[in-house]
Amino acid sequence: MNIQNNNFASIDEMRHKFSAAEQKTNQTVSKTQQDSETFGTVLQNTAERVRFSKHATRRLETRNITMTKEQQVRLEQAVDQAEKKGMKESLVMVDDLAFILNVKNKTIVTAVNDTSNAVFTNIDGAIIN
Repeated sequence: MNIQNNNFASIDEMRHKFSAAEQKTNQTVSKTQQDSETFGTVLQNTAERVRFSKHATRRLETRNITMTKEQQVRLEQAVDQAEKKGMKESLVMVDDLAFILNVKNKTIVTAVNDTSNAVFTNIDGAIIN
């Protein structure tokens, strides 16, 4: 309401305008933070995941290789170790399972469950985990 028909807003009108604008700003900031956290979480989870190539997936299926959650965690830890050491293609041993890992892409290229008499070539490091 304008006081005495002049063009100046009353204190109540100004208080209402500023409080509404502040609430809108707070909602926008809060929504942006929520979106950022969600995106950040998704990005982090995606980046940390180890992928299996089609060939490795077929090997797992045809050889009936299954991994426990604990073995998967150890495989992911081995990927981190390989990255820290600057490896490019590495052999990762988890219990009786062997994996060839492309470190840059975090991709398992192939999987082997019978390592007796096995020969691994074109690797620049091995991690026994």
